[in-house]
Amino acid sequence: MISEIGLSLSKQMNVDIILSNVIKVLETRLYYDRGVILLANQDSSLLLFRAGFGYTPEQLNVLKHTQFHLNMSESKGLFVVCFREQKPFLINDMHEIETNLSSHSLDFAKKMGALSFICCPIIYEGESLGILAVDNIKTKKPLVQSDISLLMGVAPEIGISIHNCMLLETKERQFKSILHTLAASIDARDPLTAGHSEKVTEYALGICHELDLPKEYEEIIRIASLLHDYGKIGIKDSILMKPGKLNDEERKEIESHADKTRNILERIHFEGIYKEIPNIAGSHHEKIDGSGYPKGQRGEDIPLGARIIGVADFFEAITAKRHYRNPMPLDIAFQLLNEEVGKSYDKNIVDAFMKYYNKTLKT
Repeated sequence: MISEIGLSLSKQMNVDIILSNVIKVLETRLYYDRGVILLANQDSSLLLFRAGFGYTPEQLNVLKHTQFHLNMSESKGLFVVCFREQKPFLINDMHEIETNLSSHSLDFAKKMGALSFICCPIIYEGESLGILAVDNIKTKKPLVQSDISLLMGVAPEIGISIHNCMLLETKERQFKSILHTLAASIDARDPLTAGHSEKVTEYALGICHELDLPKEYEEIIRIASLLHDYGKIGIKDSILMKPGKLNDEERKEIESHADKTRNILERIHFEGIYKEIPNIAGSHHEKIDGSGYPKGQRGEDIPLGARIIGVADFFEAITAKRHYRNPMPLDIAFQLLNEEVGKSYDKNIVDAFMKYYNKTLKT
């Protein structure tokens, strides 16, 4: 049973899904009446409700809003003690320990209707991550030492899986932070383009939402949008910030940023569905009539993500101040955007952007 649970949990990379699976096993395979999992917050100052079953809506509300303080010496509730001492508890009769409980803990136990229960620490490599507690309030089935042994076998599997998820989440946060820093470093070369990549990302994700695209694809768009102009790192400042009209050679140099973006991002070696990112980011200046760059692609030969980012980039660019012109009024910007439908951009994407803008950003 324990190895089966461990194998099942090891395949999950989301804490909530892991806890949901554990709760399901406790309820349907081990036949406990109620169960709850509390995990420590990021700074280990509180135990917080994360999952449970068998409780009334009122009891769940109490669990969700009760603060189990870990950094206060006067906090001596059984959940907190179990977490701190890393030892399981089997309480057969709450009445026998009432005198050892604070008024706060006693009030909590009464609200839960707890009579007897088991509480086990969730530990990974000597560090407490949370607690797991079960009871049989309906069936009154006795809790015995073998229950503790079983749950103390399950708890480490939970700990390993949670640790792996937290490690992955930390890496993802670091990766996203790096992406934002890279995007900001390009935008910061010119005060007039500061925040451009973030704004394009905001618009592109708004379009994705209106098109009801999958969350996984939204994440691809988020990354590609943030880095869509990264190739400009190889363009001279004198060209990027030129106040007047570009000559043919300078325009060719500016347009080379699309291929530069693709080439740089290909070195990151994105995997799985994220392999599309370099091509999407490097194709955002393509136009559906074939007049874009760098390849002159047409219609659906252009990746969907690139067509989305293209609309977002165009609108952000014409409504922001540049060295060679002032920002366009919104009515003119919308008119220009609509004039590009069927030539540069897909109607459904432009319509999705308009819907998003009017719903979310219009003042």
